[in-house]
Amino acid sequence: MTEFSLEDIKAMRKDGSLRDALRCQIADGKRRQQPAKPAPPPRPPGHTPGAWPTGSRPPAPITGTDPAAWTAALQRDRDNTQTGTTCHCPGCTTPTQEDQ
Repeated sequence: MTEFSLEDIKAMRKDGSLRDALRCQIADGKRRQQPAKPAPPPRPPGHTPGAWPTGSRPPAPITGTDPAAWTAALQRDRDNTQTGTTCHCPGCTTPTQEDQ
């Protein structure tokens, strides 16, 4: 029931239920305005929240790398010889291959 007739309103005023009827109508309108919450997607079988997936493990730490190799790679990166690019902008302090 969405609309009250004049006779309905008179009868509700007489027995004192008009206020409750109007409040119910307002509550129904508010309930219809709120969109339904979407259902969450199903979880994969055997899923444990916060754990690594079955059959996998965290990455292993990098081992056996010589500190001199890290230093040489860093120097090549600073010299832009690692990527093969050179800098030709004026005022740049990055050494180019021609400067070496």
